[in-house]
Amino acid sequence: MIEQYVWDLPEVDETQLAAVGGKGAHLGALSRIEGVQVPAGFCVTTDAFQQAIAQAPAAGELLDRLAGTDPDDREAIRTIGAELRRTVEGIPVPDDLAAAITRALGRHGAHAAYAVRSSATAEDLPTASFAGQQDTYLNVVGPAEILRHISRCWASLFTERAVTYRRRQGIDDRTVHMAVVVQRMVFPQASGILFTADPVTGNRKVATVDAGFGLGEALVSGLVNPDVLKVRDGEVVDKVIAAKAHAMYALPDGGTQTVAVDAKEQDEPALTDAQAVRLVGLGRRIEAHFGCPQDIEWCLVDGDFRIVQSRPVTTLFPVPALEPGDTENHVYVSVGHQQMMTDAMKPLGFSMWQLTAMVAMHEAGGRLFVDVTARLASPASRAGLLEMMGKGDPLVRDALETVLDREGFVPPLPDAGPGGPPRGAAPAPIENDPALVTGLIERSEASVADLERGIRAKSGPALFDFLLEAFEEHKRVLSDPLSLQAIMAGMEATWWLNEKLQEWLGEKNAADTLTLSAPDNITSEMGLALLDVADVIRPHPEVVAFLQGVTDGSFLDELPKLPGGTEARDAIEEYLGRYGMRCVAEIDITRPRWSERPSTLVPVILDNVRIFEPGAAGRRFEEGRQKAQQKEQEVLARLRALPDGGRKADETRRMIERVRTFIGYREYPKYNIISRYAVYKQALMREADSLVEAGVLTDREDVFHLTFQELHDVVRTHRVDAGLIQRRKDDFRAYRALTPPRVLTSDGEAVTGAYRRGDAPDGALIGLPVSAGTIEGRARVILDMAQADLEAGDILVTTFTDPSWSPLFVGIAGLVTEVGGLMTHGAVIAREYGLPAVVGVEQATRLIRDGQRIRVHGTDGYIELLS
Repeated sequence: MIEQYVWDLPEVDETQLAAVGGKGAHLGALSRIEGVQVPAGFCVTTDAFQQAIAQAPAAGELLDRLAGTDPDDREAIRTIGAELRRTVEGIPVPDDLAAAITRALGRHGAHAAYAVRSSATAEDLPTASFAGQQDTYLNVVGPAEILRHISRCWASLFTERAVTYRRRQGIDDRTVHMAVVVQRMVFPQASGILFTADPVTGNRKVATVDAGFGLGEALVSGLVNPDVLKVRDGEVVDKVIAAKAHAMYALPDGGTQTVAVDAKEQDEPALTDAQAVRLVGLGRRIEAHFGCPQDIEWCLVDGDFRIVQSRPVTTLFPVPALEPGDTENHVYVSVGHQQMMTDAMKPLGFSMWQLTAMVAMHEAGGRLFVDVTARLASPASRAGLLEMMGKGDPLVRDALETVLDREGFVPPLPDAGPGGPPRGAAPAPIENDPALVTGLIERSEASVADLERGIRAKSGPALFDFLLEAFEEHKRVLSDPLSLQAIMAGMEATWWLNEKLQEWLGEKNAADTLTLSAPDNITSEMGLALLDVADVIRPHPEVVAFLQGVTDGSFLDELPKLPGGTEARDAIEEYLGRYGMRCVAEIDITRPRWSERPSTLVPVILDNVRIFEPGAAGRRFEEGRQKAQQKEQEVLARLRALPDGGRKADETRRMIERVRTFIGYREYPKYNIISRYAVYKQALMREADSLVEAGVLTDREDVFHLTFQELHDVVRTHRVDAGLIQRRKDDFRAYRALTPPRVLTSDGEAVTGAYRRGDAPDGALIGLPVSAGTIEGRARVILDMAQADLEAGDILVTTFTDPSWSPLFVGIAGLVTEVGGLMTHGAVIAREYGLPAVVGVEQATRLIRDGQRIRVHGTDGYIELLS
């Protein structure tokens, strides 16, 4: 290197991010790509920044204060950040650094115009772009002005927007340093942004070009609307030419100015189609070099393109990996939307679910997807798939139909394809015999008990051999034909009742009331059982007061020191003995179970103590049973009054008997899965502790960032790639910020479905009706069950509700979720408790404010915002 503090761009590549920041590293790499022209310049390294900061002890003290500030304290961030910026801008550039920069300017043109650009070490990363978070200064002329603007770039590391963005990304302010890129200024006729993948749909085969006149700052700052051209397979497939009333240009003596564009030229395209196609070709070359879709800033100068920045597009949802050589189109359906858990999963979590699932699943973005291409392509299976998806989630069906409408994307198979029932499908109907359900539950419990006995003495590689066999037993239990018959019997009876009673009586969703307090529903029993725990605690005010201050799991050991505390502890531990394997997002084995973190339940217990009277569990169940019985009598009486009413009433009575016999069992297989998962996890965490004790791992939860197969190898070899674990942690942090699509194509397109209904009032939020009734109340937008603070009559609004949320259901009046379907767990339990519910409401947690009054129309599937 020529200088410690100043490196020319050709000396830099993407491996030197710590020295030159994200922007500098990418520009250095760009300058090495054949055919890509990058304006000449140099980087002032992070060593220079750190040397300058070291001259001002006050800056270090302020930085420590900033790092310790509450992320939600915007005023403190603003105040400390402003003080830091003033301090940094007041630091004189050290003499040796100023000399090195002056020498670099001499090489590139001492009196030329330059762009002085921030380049932080936490910038333009694969997981976080930091686009626009630090400052850039254009058309800076003269060494003194360049030095002054370098200081301003250093200071911009502490703008409120940059600090806030780092907090969201989980990055410590003290670990980030600032380099500065100084490049020869270019004076373009046009400039803009190229996305090598469509930033809206995610389609990797469609590039989007935004273009405007003059410097790109006018476009980036929102001063003008750009022309937008979409390019696919070497041709422009769509374009919108904007009226560009203004443009930004460089001034001869430095600085920039915004000018009005002549009215005759405003509607002229900034680029020709041929130029857009040529630009996209350059973009594809850059994308191939970096290995992922890019967000590229470009300038058009005298007919040639200059590339002034390229960063990864961090907002795209990843695409499942294809087998080598596979160039066919694929269509994937989200598993998380079926399981009511759309959060990102860690590698141990998704790999365990893959190994225990009944169908092949593909990971992308920490979520799992099923490839349904072959079933869509086959006439023998397409209709059944669409019907099944439509009953579960109409948005999935609509998205699949959207894909099918695209000619050639899913070519029909020449033969019947994978027709017939899927693996494990129920072969025939069964009788309405409650003893069948009792027997299935007993067999399930015996299977878990066998697993617990068999795993006790297993450790090391032998444990993993045992688990692989246990996974096969796991799948055998799930595919038990009798179990599947019982599940389908309850679901089909529900559909039959809703369809026939609407046809015969004009009544929507009649099954919702007919299934109240159905027997053998382990999930609704779980919610009611926590009311019984509250009954034990309620008479003891010292216990209630103590629980209000609980923050960790050690509280159970402290309870017996209080009057009534022993009874309270025993009640909670008995509950955990039955349900402690559950937790929010429970299909991810890495999530802490209630037995591992019992404090999660404390807010719900306290709400139950406050809201309910003693004996509420028994009363609620009996009230629901009586309502269902009364509804049955009413429906049968109305049917008998119709033509052919005797036959209709007899058929309906048999179906009511059938739905009440089997609908509760719908929840039991999930309980069995999660019970087995708790046993798997306990054994795996013993191995994790052994690896920590042996010095192989530094933290037991590092195993969560390895797949099951990788953890098996680590246990066998006692060797681990620490870099892999750190990369996985970084990936997981990025994946958590992404919203998974219901349907995803192999082109990367997130296909959005629509309800296509016109029966709701203007301004209403549309969703899927899953539990009948209308309720008005206060919306409580709750994303974390542990933060719940509910009052009687509140309406729960959240992203999804897997079975672990059911303890909250006993204290609410209605339910709204962003994810869900007619037979998903939240819908089943809402009907069980008689709660009006609408699910599948897109962006409900953003569109409904916490505390806002809303009206939930659970029969018709929409929400009115009242205040």
